[in-house]
Amino acid sequence: MKNSSSADPCDKTGLWIKEIHKDKVALSFKIEKTLFSERSQFQQVDVVQTAGHGVMLLNDGIVQLSERDEFVYHEMIAHVPLFVHPSPKQVLVIGGGDGGTVREVLKHQSVDRVVMVEIDEIVVQACRRHLPSVSCALDDPRLELRIEDGVKFVNDTNERFDVVIVDSSDPIGPSEPLFDQPFYERVAAILADDGIMITQAESPFYDHDIQHLMLMNQRPFFKKLHLYLFGNITYPGGFWSFGYASKGICPLKDFDSARVEKADLATRYYNIGIHRAAFMLPTFVKENLAGVIDPVIKSLRDFI
Repeated sequence: MKNSSSADPCDKTGLWIKEIHKDKVALSFKIEKTLFSERSQFQQVDVVQTAGHGVMLLNDGIVQLSERDEFVYHEMIAHVPLFVHPSPKQVLVIGGGDGGTVREVLKHQSVDRVVMVEIDEIVVQACRRHLPSVSCALDDPRLELRIEDGVKFVNDTNERFDVVIVDSSDPIGPSEPLFDQPFYERVAAILADDGIMITQAESPFYDHDIQHLMLMNQRPFFKKLHLYLFGNITYPGGFWSFGYASKGICPLKDFDSARVEKADLATRYYNIGIHRAAFMLPTFVKENLAGVIDPVIKSLRDFI
């Protein structure tokens, strides 16, 4: 789940809710009613019905998802690695308490088991009750849901996974260790030799400093390191990113589009063209991350 590193609490004055991101930009949404509001051990969790974006989840006043566009985030965080990995069977999801990432992962028939480790049970409860279209896979028999600290789980487990998806908030509070080098070293240790790690990687416009540090912390442990982009109307700037790290599998050269066609999954954003295009970075992003990420193509011949 996305969070903001600098934001005001929920401002419901005049039935509008406002998120301020790093004192640089604000997003406002008109709310019709509050469906859920509770303080957990970690954060304030709110679920509201909005006028234009359906049901919306907020943690500490920061938009995590809305019914109108959540499918973009969840499809891109899940299907990119699962269609690149040759045979994903064991998947670990850190965070993702709303259940959207698990919903998309479990669309893949090759997946035998998903372990989801979410630190805040209140988020899971709120989404089960008020966002059933997102949390609908949380009772799937292939899912093992664990309410605990993801860092501790990664440090303690002896299991190995084909894909690890870090569906985290920003590097503040309990999520801060999820961006540190020791965490990435441990993830690399529990990944299979052909394993892939995906990380929530912030805004290319507002958080390129966080992106740069996050990827630098991953660099020592992964042969392949990339960034890919997607649009999202409820996040600051409408432009967000994920980090892709692997021990050798390339997200384009090792991507078999025939698998996507054969799977024939029900998606609303992800498709073969989107998969390829997401790794074609704007010049300013490549300049911000020069020397950190790997080029996915050297010429257009590699792409066509």
